[in-house]
Amino acid sequence: MNGRQSGRPTLEQVAARAGVGRGTVSRVINGSPRVSERARTAVARAVAELGYVPNQAARALAGSRTDAIALVIPETEARLFAEPYFLGLIRGVSAELAASDKQLLLTLVRSEQERQRFEQYLAAQRVDGVLLASVHGDDPLPDRIGELGLPVVMNGRRTEAEPVPYVDSDNIGAGRAAVAHLVGRGRSRIATVTGPLDMYVARARLGGYRAGLAEAGLAPDEGLVAAGDFTEEGGRRATRLLLDRRPDLDAVFAASDVMAAGARAVLREAGRRVPEDVALVGVDDSPVARLMDPPLTSVRQPIEEMGRTMARMLVRGIAEERRTPPHPVRQPEWGGRGSSWGTPRPGGPRAEGFAVRGGRGGAAPMSADWRRLHRADGRGVERDARDLRRTNGT
Repeated sequence: MNGRQSGRPTLEQVAARAGVGRGTVSRVINGSPRVSERARTAVARAVAELGYVPNQAARALAGSRTDAIALVIPETEARLFAEPYFLGLIRGVSAELAASDKQLLLTLVRSEQERQRFEQYLAAQRVDGVLLASVHGDDPLPDRIGELGLPVVMNGRRTEAEPVPYVDSDNIGAGRAAVAHLVGRGRSRIATVTGPLDMYVARARLGGYRAGLAEAGLAPDEGLVAAGDFTEEGGRRATRLLLDRRPDLDAVFAASDVMAAGARAVLREAGRRVPEDVALVGVDDSPVARLMDPPLTSVRQPIEEMGRTMARMLVRGIAEERRTPPHPVRQPEWGGRGSSWGTPRPGGPRAEGFAVRGGRGGAAPMSADWRRLHRADGRGVERDARDLRRTNGT
């Protein structure tokens, strides 16, 4: 028996057979001089016994690059093309990589099998780095990419203390600004449709919503909170639940424009006028917001610029052969439109500290400093997520 096994041997199996770490195996295969002769011999023996042959080994040993970068989105094709956020992100990434002569490979990872296959693809050294979007809290892929020695940059993060480099927007500030705007229009029974709570972005926007209520002196009401999933149908389901629980609600903050479109449809079916009866605010300021009737007031995210920044960070990390540690956070802006701009109700609560400039269609930078927001509300985000799961029976 020669020690070979059925199936394609992996880098982990070579490391286990040689009694060394993955990084040592990778350095031996790539011809690095920073390996002891003893370790080199052990790895060579394990490679021979297992029959491990890395793809494109000649390229790796020559020290050349693929000039290819993978953009990974763990969503279905339907979600990818229905969500304007992803299209804006792809435009930004593509534009930045075109300027650096890099090839963009778009990859959808929709199952555990596809994730494992993609990891094998990366282990074969077919790309120089990876960009990740729409990462859920329990996704191990960012850490696995780092273990393979590849630079990686994420759009968003899994937790507040994310160790992997990322580019994000101020999602807590977005929630606070939305509530402050609605309070300023005289609304006091403000509901929210959240995103999936296994994603930090959804928990952060919920945390901002709660902070905005507290700053306006409004008591929290769990009956005004319903979980969605960043889809139009999810927005519909959550809004129906909210109307059943609190038929007297007078405003809805949806954590994405797509969910706001679903909320708008349900409000119309229920005979509620927007903005006269129920004011509506979304997030992203996507084409969906501009095409709604009335046009949706939305917290604008610099989506394409975030894509450009991600690609720029990754290209720099590849060129310098190191991981890029910064965590840039882009400030969203305010896109005010007809869905929340009805005549202010007299005697309603007022929000201090936020301003909206330009009336319908106007925009103004958000005034809150994101670092202060995270210090004040960061620890509450995880607690809010647990409370909401209990409220919704999940």
